[in-house]
Amino acid sequence: MSTPVPLRSDFDAPGLRRLARSSKDANQARRLLALATIYAGGTRSEAAAVGGVGLQIVRDWVVRFNAGGPTGLLDRKAPGQPPLLKDEHRRALADLIEAGPIPAIHGVVRWRLVDLAQWIWEEFRITASETTLGRVLKKMGYRKLSARPRHHAQNPDAAVAFKTYGPPRLQGVSAIRSEQSASTYPVSGSSPGQDGDSRVPVLIRLTAPERHF
Repeated sequence: MSTPVPLRSDFDAPGLRRLARSSKDANQARRLLALATIYAGGTRSEAAAVGGVGLQIVRDWVVRFNAGGPTGLLDRKAPGQPPLLKDEHRRALADLIEAGPIPAIHGVVRWRLVDLAQWIWEEFRITASETTLGRVLKKMGYRKLSARPRHHAQNPDAAVAFKTYGPPRLQGVSAIRSEQSASTYPVSGSSPGQDGDSRVPVLIRLTAPERHF
């Protein structure tokens, strides 16, 4: 059986209980109360019961408390995975993007993610997927330009006919209505279709101003 790690001597049970009452972190308060049990003369098993953990966890709390005091019992954030591209890699990538490709050498007129990923591998021997590289470039302030999707069976001539005025039948209706009065109701105040008035309400489609994103 291993020897218990002794607690630091500059704290006591009443002091830890006061810290637990004032703490806004529930986990820290639970750990402080468990260690206060040891300061009060209780066993490590009793401290484990107070904290709701095993003896090994209590030992870890003692080590953290001895090293960092009450703040050492706060939950620590996981470090996470280190970034794939370091600062020097990102600077080199930004210089490459700003300079732009040379069509005669690179074979493209605008950088694609697949091209940049290949360049990173050739320069730094770092494998970066297009998804990862896209997130990196977004954080660097760059935006991806996407071509407008087009159906493989799209008819360009038919698209021109529908582009602005709609199909030919609606073009004729639009031309007739454009010759009529732009006012929905007659000046005399009568409703359309009354007192021999042959004018009909004109439907005007309002187009919202373009938004640039």
